[in-house]
Amino acid sequence: MAIPDLKLDALREWARLEVQLTAPPAPVRPRALVARRALGLVARLLLFAVLPFLILVRVSVFWYSHFRSSTWLGLVVGVCGMVVVVTAYAAWLSQRLTGRARVLVVARRVALPLVLAYVGYTLVYLSSVNAKSERVRAYYASLHPLLRVALSTWILVDRDIVITDVARRREDHAAMGLPVNDGTLHYRQRDGYAHAADLRTVGRGAVENRLVQLYFWSMGFDTLRHMGTADHLHVGLPVR
Repeated sequence: MAIPDLKLDALREWARLEVQLTAPPAPVRPRALVARRALGLVARLLLFAVLPFLILVRVSVFWYSHFRSSTWLGLVVGVCGMVVVVTAYAAWLSQRLTGRARVLVVARRVALPLVLAYVGYTLVYLSSVNAKSERVRAYYASLHPLLRVALSTWILVDRDIVITDVARRREDHAAMGLPVNDGTLHYRQRDGYAHAADLRTVGRGAVENRLVQLYFWSMGFDTLRHMGTADHLHVGLPVR
């Protein structure tokens, strides 16, 4: 009599497991579902917001470094990439509002003026809040244009970043108490620009400093955190 009972228990257990396996998943609670969708929406909006700026910097540096182009040709290619993305955004918005995309119109009247105005701003302006001294601001124009664009783009999201040093002369090393380094990218290179800038890390969190380093590294720049007159992040654009 034990064998039939054992078979019956086994059949019951199998039926129970079968129900569990075929049962639909437990419904997600409304609050969790709303939170998940909200986070996904925020992530997409952030990506769409920063994509044009990342395209500008990354394409410019890539073209300059890998195709050994001139500085300004690399920047023009990056500008074209940014214009394409902004045009796509503006055309989509026009389609939603008016029913017509009007790609050429928004490219000429919206995207191109906006992109040129932004690039011009990044090349000529550095706020005193983001410069350690007036000397840094005075030397800002001697910094490589692609590095200026990359720095200004990061400043959009990190208002507290401080540039502590840009271009140097050979005699500046002695005044700073540093050994002379003839290979430093802070000197003016053959193209007439300094190819390096130092960013303050003291007083900032470890996560903040890592994010800054990750940004410049992902954009194609060399990065090195080290000690000079103080702990700082060195960002350089390799000389072709």
